[in-house]
Amino acid sequence: MFGLTVLVVIGLYLLVSIGVVKWAVRYARENGKSTKRWGWGAVLVMYLLVFWDWIPTVAAHKYYCATEAGFWVYKTPEQWQKENPGVMETLVRKAVSDEYKIEKINGGFNTSYDVNQRLKVSNMVIRIVPLLGNYRQEFLLIDRKTNFVLTRQVSFGAGHSSGAPNSVFDFKFWVNFNECSGAAGNSTPVTWGLSESFFRNMGEKK
Repeated sequence: MFGLTVLVVIGLYLLVSIGVVKWAVRYARENGKSTKRWGWGAVLVMYLLVFWDWIPTVAAHKYYCATEAGFWVYKTPEQWQKENPGVMETLVRKAVSDEYKIEKINGGFNTSYDVNQRLKVSNMVIRIVPLLGNYRQEFLLIDRKTNFVLTRQVSFGAGHSSGAPNSVFDFKFWVNFNECSGAAGNSTPVTWGLSESFFRNMGEKK
């Protein structure tokens, strides 16, 4: 249903755009002006009315993905266990839905929840470019006792990331971009994933 609605809206806007361009060409011809300039000018105006944010959003997404995104492992599971002998056997895993907190922060929000008695997850999503839909997502796995960040993932996306649309701008699918994996960081996605998975699954499940 949503896809059909989008197609209908696009079709109507295309028809309106064609009508505007034809009017601009006719006006230019009747008033001795350049039909090419008025015609292409009308095309540009109708394009920018809706798609003005597409190119800058793409450019920002590619830039941040290339320069700041990545995966970091600051302490391996082996190092953590060596520093905390016997602790892993005492931990009890918690379901994500048990308790989680959503806090508003400057430009976005932070969702956090406990993994077990020692570890917690912090997931921050922040809008980073004024007037555009680009956002930065930082996923942290933290030792609650020492407040030390064990693993970190930074990625970037654009558009309406999840949930029900909040405004008409959330329907602009052409500026929706999946999060990037990035090339920075001190570990590969696989190494980060294995470490993060091990930490999150420590202890018996509640």
